[in-house]
Amino acid sequence: MVFDILTIFPELFESVFRYGVLRRAIDRQYITVRIHDLRDFTEDVHRKVDDRPYGGGEGMVMKPEPIFRGVEAILERHNRPRDCVRAILLSPAGRRYLQEDALRLSRYQQLVLICGRYEGVDQRVADRLADEEISVGDYVLTGGEVPAMILVDSIARLQPDVLGCEVSAQKESFCKGLLEHPQYTRPAEFRGMRVPEVLLSGDHEEIQRWRDRWALERTRARRPDLA
Repeated sequence: MVFDILTIFPELFESVFRYGVLRRAIDRQYITVRIHDLRDFTEDVHRKVDDRPYGGGEGMVMKPEPIFRGVEAILERHNRPRDCVRAILLSPAGRRYLQEDALRLSRYQQLVLICGRYEGVDQRVADRLADEEISVGDYVLTGGEVPAMILVDSIARLQPDVLGCEVSAQKESFCKGLLEHPQYTRPAEFRGMRVPEVLLSGDHEEIQRWRDRWALERTRARRPDLA
């Protein structure tokens, strides 16, 4: 799978993909991540990517021209069938991102992630260029770079061989509509706190029942909207 990220701050991504699961996935070519500087798609001497909003107001708005040029250049350069590619505008005005979206997007061959900044992005990008607009939560960030990192991380780990164990991704929080059950490891007792005896019993059926029960109880307590 290929991730193309369009941003005015490419340096923000320099260390993100150098460690852990994502680094191994890139090194083994399970995924490809390409960072594109939006300013490379400007045509003025100042490499301008923003301007004042029509109608007045505070701040600046990202111009449509360099974003259209950037996305179109990426799509033309790699020439994949359009139904295999998804262009996504990352914005607090988008639909809230869920695990089911990660699973849906993981089936595409290529994702183009457009990182917004300033007061927002010219609406024509959302209307005519992006296939969808996504928000990673009900809060506002300074830009779309962190959301882009979130999408890459959550989607890449669903690709074949990335985790090294396909069952791992299938049993995590949200995959079955529930939060994951509590996890424990050695030592069996730490500062007076003992691991539940059922997990030490070796009775796999009973252990699974315990995990299912706690997943449901945890979800009801913390995320009743899911239970």
